[in-house]
Amino acid sequence: MLALRDTLMKLTQRLKAWIQRWRNNGTRPTSQPASPAEILRRVKRLEVKLRRLVSEMFLGAYESIFKGQGLEFEEVREYQVGDDVRMIDWNVTARMGKPYVKKFRHERELRVFVVVDISQSLMFGTQGKLKSELATEVAAALILAAIRSNDRVGLLLFTDRIEKFIPPRKGIRHAHRLIRELLFTRPQGSGTDLTVALDFLRRITRRRRSVIFLFSDFHADGYETSLKRLATRHEVLALVLHDRREHSLAPLGVARFLDLETGEEIWVDLRSVREAEKRQWGLEAEWQRRRQLLTKLRVDHAEVTPGESPLLPLMELFRKRERRLRSGK
Repeated sequence: MLALRDTLMKLTQRLKAWIQRWRNNGTRPTSQPASPAEILRRVKRLEVKLRRLVSEMFLGAYESIFKGQGLEFEEVREYQVGDDVRMIDWNVTARMGKPYVKKFRHERELRVFVVVDISQSLMFGTQGKLKSELATEVAAALILAAIRSNDRVGLLLFTDRIEKFIPPRKGIRHAHRLIRELLFTRPQGSGTDLTVALDFLRRITRRRRSVIFLFSDFHADGYETSLKRLATRHEVLALVLHDRREHSLAPLGVARFLDLETGEEIWVDLRSVREAEKRQWGLEAEWQRRRQLLTKLRVDHAEVTPGESPLLPLMELFRKRERRLRSGK
């Protein structure tokens, strides 16, 4: 285990250094958009670096946990003893007067959606990397893992609106396109509305069961119903992005806080340890509420923090899903 952890950290440090060079050189368009040749060059460089990371770390885990788990609706038939009661089709049961269950067949390939929050609240980081950069890095690795497993992968970028949607397809050229959008899409919105993204996904995935990776800091409210509906039909896995300083306040004196999404500034008196602890308890309670909501909705989730390897929480996410599948929950 220690050897694995050391390998993870070494690979992550190499990738972190490389991403930092990208930051210094500018990876998003400013006043002068990058040329098509420059965009292609940057995307391919990122793909080369991540290809090695994916190969060494979690391609095998991805395939063992997700491959062959995709289900496609086939028919309904009369209930038999031993059938999963969760598969009962209540509409057909009501019409026929006796229980019927939905029957699914395994798909040869998965349909995967990588859903990434690109709102302004992710433009924060105190550990050498912004939350947005961490999301891009991990999402790109997942895209490559899915493409290499011959799955169809789609991308949804959102803020308080749908910023970009690319339908699922296969192939490395498609992966390059998705990574390019991750790197270069400039959001029009600034706030966060998870409900908009979740409802959009539910509309476009009605017919086929999908695996959905949801990247966000979950700094939003009112999305419980939409997430519950989506998770009932599909396999939803959440990557919760946060920075340690978002939940840790020290007695720093009178501090200025800036809301990255609204631009609102507030001054908070943190001169006393007691006041700092009181506000920190409030932040921790809110964070715990988000965790409990995901658990309640049976959405497997992992917390990913800048400054530490993103691969360890990813592997933990895969292990959580494996344990749940084995337990039949």
